[in-house]
This record gives sequence, structure tokens and C-alpha cells, in this order.
Amino acid sequence: MYLYMMFNKTNTDTSLSEVHESVDTTTKKTGWRKGFSFLGPAYLISVGYMDPGNWATDLAGGSKFGYTLIWVLLMSNLMALLLQGLSARLGIVRGRDLAQANREAYPRAVNFVLYILAEIAIAACDLAEVLGMAIGIQLLTGLPLVWGVSITVLDTFLLLYLQRLGIRKMEAFIITLVGVIGISFLIEMILAKPAITDIASGFIPTTMSKEALYIAIGIIGATVMPHNLYLHSALVQTRKIDRTDFGIKQAIKFNRIDTTIALNLAFFVNAAILILAAKVFFASGNSDVAEIKEAHRLLPSFLGNVAPVLFAVALIAAGQSSTVTGTLAGQIIMEGYLSLRINPMLRRLLTRMVAIVPALIVIIIYGEENVDALLILSQVILSLQLGFAIIPLIHFVSDKKTMGKFAINNIQKIAAWLIASVLVFLNLKMLVNEMSKVFINGVLWQQRLVSLAALICLALLVYIIISPLISKTAKAAVSIKIHPEDNTLNKLVIPSFNKIAIALDFSEDDGKLLAYAIGQGKANTHYILVHIVESASAKLLGKESDDYESRKDKERLDSYVLQLQSRGFTAEGFLGYKNRVKEIVRIVKGVNADMLVMGAHGHTGIKDFIYGETVNTVRHELKIPVLIVNL
Repeated sequence: MYLYMMFNKTNTDTSLSEVHESVDTTTKKTGWRKGFSFLGPAYLISVGYMDPGNWATDLAGGSKFGYTLIWVLLMSNLMALLLQGLSARLGIVRGRDLAQANREAYPRAVNFVLYILAEIAIAACDLAEVLGMAIGIQLLTGLPLVWGVSITVLDTFLLLYLQRLGIRKMEAFIITLVGVIGISFLIEMILAKPAITDIASGFIPTTMSKEALYIAIGIIGATVMPHNLYLHSALVQTRKIDRTDFGIKQAIKFNRIDTTIALNLAFFVNAAILILAAKVFFASGNSDVAEIKEAHRLLPSFLGNVAPVLFAVALIAAGQSSTVTGTLAGQIIMEGYLSLRINPMLRRLLTRMVAIVPALIVIIIYGEENVDALLILSQVILSLQLGFAIIPLIHFVSDKKTMGKFAINNIQKIAAWLIASVLVFLNLKMLVNEMSKVFINGVLWQQRLVSLAALICLALLVYIIISPLISKTAKAAVSIKIHPEDNTLNKLVIPSFNKIAIALDFSEDDGKLLAYAIGQGKANTHYILVHIVESASAKLLGKESDDYESRKDKERLDSYVLQLQSRGFTAEGFLGYKNRVKEIVRIVKGVNADMLVMGAHGHTGIKDFIYGETVNTVRHELKIPVLIVNL
């Protein structure tokens, strides 16, 4: 039996509160068992490094420039290893995700702009995933792309189901999909038989043309993804760790191992796609193969009929795995910046709609042949957001006031700032190149709009760089410390509950629920028994209903009240009708109860979506403590 207290006030002190510290690493033994308990978060991160957006940029890079951009992939992977390590460190040490840390360090107006930019990054990421999954479905089934894009909304139900299973089950699902992707491309590489010497030559940096630079920045944007920096700092908090110096140091070490393995696997997948394109298309003179569908069509000519099937399966697996993590990142960003928590289903639908609409517009108006250009554009947009995520992250993990001995050292700091400088420089260079086209061919309003957006972004970038350096505000310092002052218990007040309401469903667990409720009371506590009649007659007629179910429910409630009174307790019963949530809230407020006790043994998964999440909705409607008994 598991029991916990949930207060109505949204808990903004924890990231992903529904799974916060849900994996206990403190009870594990040393060795591989200890390490295994930390395994998982980085794999959810890694899927963002091998999503369909990566495929488009990798295919374009390999088919147009052969093996010459492999070094860009390697550089991107090294950048990702460092930056994701910093993100994990922030979450482990401070117990804050990146969005929460930003909210505490910057003014509200700045945070609002950072939030909008982060949401744009999420939308761009999900756009790539929608298009990738739709293309994969089309390649396997022949379904038109418009319909493939439309049905991707159905994965909302899959996400809901995974969330109900818990973080470890979700991690296992993602790891399985990552395995499918990795095995598929391993077989593809065996079939392609690329020369080792050719691959090795691609690790040597070379100068790039404007077209190569555009694709290279797209590769960086597809590899080092801003939403992953938010996500990783939250996911590491799903582990309950020993909050001692040793425990924190150990958690950082195991997460570093987890990150290294997962991201190197992602590097293998990206490199395999680029090498495959270089070996099959560039070497054969098909340098214009920058589209996923075109690559799929030509593969049988070079590698046989198995290759395109593996290609399509891996593409669907990549899109499906990425869409799960993208939604989690969106939830983190919204909760962290706005202190706003909405239903995961609604959040998923909103994110997916933002991605589906532009995809459908491009397909319907411009045709399916422009889809891959949209994929590459989405990755460039992601790359443009990087500076606004990386720079605050570096500031936070460098701050000894909040990080203590776990602040990064000078070598790490120099490497991080060097990476940030390179990324910002490349993005500015690309932005200038793209803006020049607008000023040459665009109309006046386009020129003004682009200029205004560029000035705002540049001003914001300068502010987030300089502000923490010139002003060590108290606001940043009040964040969670490694060792808070031990004065919490000095002002401890034990609550006394005079009226306790109990929501009953007349199941076999009613006795257990009442027992837990009585355990919270005292001698003079008044117990309010609540039951909602849900017959068709009750929903139509309300309290005027007199059908068989209504009468039997009344008899059962009166029986419970009499049994409690015979044991010396003060109790009374209230029946509600029609809407379950509204009636529970109405009765509880009407009797001025100061606690509500509910059982958590209701529907899960799809049923939860159909019938409603009573517990979750009720607790947000009330201002009193809600005790949820997991029966």
C-alpha cells in the first residue's frame, strides 16, 4: 500500500513532478546494479540526436559532399557530450531544470522571450518528427503524405499510455526503438560495404562552400538540440539520490557514462546515414539525392530489397521515439518558465497541431517534393535557438554560489564558452547569408520585419551573456542550495483536521479508504462521506432521480454512516449526481471540509482519456490538502 499527500497548489519546486525521484538509486548496491539504476535518461535524450531531421541533413550532406562532413558530425557529437553533461550536472546538483533556473535568474520579460524561443524550437523539432513518421508510413504502405501527417496525431494516445506506466517503462520503450534504429543501420552498413579509408578521410576538417555551410549548420542544429538541454536537466531528477557530496559526485559520474554511451550510439546512426548516402549516392553520381523518399527509392538498385524496408522501419522508429521526448521537453519548458501545468494530453495535442498545420500547408500548396527542404529548415531553426539555451546553462553551472564544489572547472568553462562562441558565430554567419537574400529580392515590409527580429534576438543574446556577469542578483542566489540551512523544523506546525471528506465509489476498497481517512483525524473529527451516483437517470434528473441505482447508493451510504456512528465517530453522508468532479468539489466546498481523501485505483491509459482523470482534476479544483491513497 502506498500513500502520499498532494496539496492543491502546483508544486513548482520539482521538475516532472509526477515522476520526480520515482527511481530510487539509494537502495541499490554498488557496481553494475548501481550504474543500471541511473541508465535511461540519456537514451531519451539521444533520440533527439537521431530524429528524422537528422536524416534529411545527413542525407543531403552525404549525397552532395561525400564523406567530407563526417568531421562536422564528430564535432557536433563532442559538443553534445559536453553540453548534455552540463545540463545533467545542473539538474543533479541544484535540483533545477534549465527553464526553472532561467525563471529564477532573469526578469519576467526576458524569460517570456526565452520561453517563446524555446517553444519555437519544440515546434520545429516536432515538425521534423511529424514529417519523418509520415514519410516512413508512406514508404511502407504507400499512404499519401497528407494522410500520414494527419494520423500522426494518434501517437498522443501512445504517449499517454507510456506516462501511466512510469519513467522506467518509458525509458525501456525508447531504448527498444533506439535498438531498432541501430540494428537497421548496422545491417545497411554491412550491405553498403564502405571503404574504411574513405570514412577516415571524412574526419579531416575541410573548408566549406555556402551550401555546405548551410547543411553543416543544419547538422549541428539537428545534433545539438536546445530542447534536449532543458529535457536532460529534468530527466536526471527522476532519480532519487543520496544528497551528500559523495552521492552527488556519484550521480554525476554515472550520468556521464550514460550520456557517453547513448550519444555515441546516436553518432553511429548519424554517421551511418551520411556514409550510406556518400557510398551509395555520391559515389554513383547521384549527388542530388537530398530527399528521404528519393533515397528510399534508389536503395534497392544498390543494396537490394531489404535495405529500403530497414530504412523505412528505422525512420518510423526514429520519429516515434523523438515525439515522446519532444512532448516531455515542452511540458518542462511550460512548467519551468510559466509555472503552468496542463494535462499532458492537451499539451501533446497542442504541440502536434503546431507541427501538423505547417506540414499540411507545405504539402497541399507546394507539393510533397518540398517536404525535405522543410525538414532541413526545421533543423536550421533549431540551431538558431542554441545560443539562448547554452549561454544561460554555462552561467548556471559556473556559479560557485549555487553549485558549490560542483561548479565546472576552468577547462570545462573554456571549452563550453568556445562551443557557444562557435555556434553563435556560425548561426550569425548563416543568418547574414539568408538575410541578404531578403534585402536583395524581398519587399520593404519583409526587410523591416527581418531587421527587427534580428535586432531583438541580438539584444537578447547580449543581455543573457552580460547580465549574470555584471549583476550577481540575489534572485539567482536564492535558488536551491546544495545544503539548505537546517531551520525547517523550527517553525513546524502540525495541522489538525476537523472535517475530513472521503470520496467513495462503493468498491471493495472502501474499508481501506475509510481506515486511512480515520487515521488522519482525531477524537472530535467530523467525517463527510461522499458518493456520486452515475446512473443514466441521475445524470438526467439529478437529485430528483429515483431509479434502482440511486436508491441502492443511498442505502449503502446510510449504512456506512450508521456503522461509523456506532463506533463512536461523527459522520454524515452526501450524494452527488451528474458530473463526478464537479459534484465532489461542490460537496467538499459546501461542508467546508479541510481535507479530502480519495482512492487512486481508477482507469489508466485510454480509459483515463475517455472517462476522465477524477483524482488529478479534483485536486486542482480544491485549495485544501488532498490525500490520495493508492489502493
